Amino acid sequence: MSHHTSPSATAPPPADSGPGVTSSGAGHPRVTEPVVFIVLAVLSVVGAVIGADLVAKLGISANTSVVGALIAMLIGRIPLAGLRSMRSVHRQNLAQSAISAATFASANALLTSIAVPYVFGRKDLVWPMLAGSFVGLLIDTWVLYRSFGSRLLPADAAWPPGQAAAETIKAGDKGGKRALVLGAGTLVGLGGTLFSLPLSAAGVAFLGNVWALLMFGVGLGLREFSPDLFHTDLGSGYVPHGVMVGAGVVALGQAVFMLVRRRPARQEQSHAGPAPAERDETTAYTVDEKALRRSLVRGYALFVAGAVLLAVLGGLIGDMSPLGLIGWVLFAAFAALVHELIVGLAAMQSGWFPSFAVTLIFLVLGLLIGIPSVPLALLVGYVSATGPAFADMGYDLKAGWLLRRDHRPWDPYEREGRREQFRAALIGFAAALAVVAVLWQSYFKQGLIPPVAKVYADTVKNGLGEPGVLRTLLIWAVPGALIQLIGGTKRQMGVMLATGLLILTPNACWMVLAALAVRVGYRKWRGPRADEELNLVGAGLIAGSSLGDSAQIVKAS
Repeated sequence: MSHHTSPSATAPPPADSGPGVTSSGAGHPRVTEPVVFIVLAVLSVVGAVIGADLVAKLGISANTSVVGALIAMLIGRIPLAGLRSMRSVHRQNLAQSAISAATFASANALLTSIAVPYVFGRKDLVWPMLAGSFVGLLIDTWVLYRSFGSRLLPADAAWPPGQAAAETIKAGDKGGKRALVLGAGTLVGLGGTLFSLPLSAAGVAFLGNVWALLMFGVGLGLREFSPDLFHTDLGSGYVPHGVMVGAGVVALGQAVFMLVRRRPARQEQSHAGPAPAERDETTAYTVDEKALRRSLVRGYALFVAGAVLLAVLGGLIGDMSPLGLIGWVLFAAFAALVHELIVGLAAMQSGWFPSFAVTLIFLVLGLLIGIPSVPLALLVGYVSATGPAFADMGYDLKAGWLLRRDHRPWDPYEREGRREQFRAALIGFAAALAVVAVLWQSYFKQGLIPPVAKVYADTVKNGLGEPGVLRTLLIWAVPGALIQLIGGTKRQMGVMLATGLLILTPNACWMVLAALAVRVGYRKWRGPRADEELNLVGAGLIAGSSLGDSAQIVKAS
């Protein structure tokens, strides 16, 4: 993507202040603007501390993007000339991109991954693991940045938290009825967290693909009520993992088929921008199949390089045979790439990403093929570092896409905006690395270990613990594969069923299914206007739940 100087870098014109921009002379705001950079750096440190604290003390992670957007809005309304530039919705988008990147990086990618060798009893491998997981994190986000807007990961897919962030920013900019509806939804969502009601699940159901979320709700219900209905717990015994294996294999095959088939390339947008009536259809795909193939191949090569670095730093060269080491490197890179894609597809449709479950699948496969315990612990840490940031950047780029879609010329502005969002994420990652490097010893010495890291480490130590795991995986892979095949690439029904089976959140299934029923009925009553109205309500519920989750740092302190 070309980098050119822009008047916005020093004195942005008023036309840059809202989403409905029609100016052709203003470039996208940049993270190198002094005020923007300082705001992003401060928010990134805040997000990294929130993420690390919550995952260590409560075992949860929070999407802080809405928090970042709200703080940026407030900063823009401080009556100081230097801060007025933060009234720009595009600068607020950069702020929410940075803080959410820092939060997910510190919690899900870095602190969780380095806890695996620590719990395993190899404290000497924490620093090598931190280096390897940070490299994996960077590669993970780069692949999403290069793939967003393709047929595999289209911009017009749901990405529900991204829609919530965009609607929050737009409502704060425009005010009026939209702000009232969003504000009411936010208060309801925030109130839900006080009563442990997962209202974000209802919000997602107003925004995502109906079929995908129907299967997600069914999976949630089966997980919660299977002991009463079938006198067996479908969440135990690797049943959900088997469903995910089958669905994941088919999803991977569907992606490969899409990449290798020949079809006419989508016509590139002219600098005049698409006509409003055709904008949604024509701007959904900005990355063709050839560019997507190239990005995924390069991503795999980079994951191989990252695995080699981890093997060197972790001392695996002296512990494994040359052939075994090559196999470990290739398997680790494959697992990292597949993990991020499956997690990304689930997040794209539902706003949930089953990172723990998919990482556990590769852990089980590693045990089955006989990878030694120390290399397996490092592999699990490396794989777990990919996925969450991949999904999070998808949310952020979705928010940016919604905010930039009315700008003229559209295509160069969109590409420039994505590049700046990627740079904002890098600021967030740098803050996350610094925060985790400083805090991890304090947390771990107090016994504050992310729960999923304990599961990984215990599984590596103790093995599968029961016979017939491979048989269970293969049996339950069949229905997962069939459902995924029936749903196709756009619905991801098998992946979403498995995601629901892997999550035990009380009452979440009722929230999803009830919201879907309201959505279908309201659409029949209101017609085309229903989606826009429900999008605002859904965005408010997600925003409120995110604020409530972030506020739990008070409880953790």
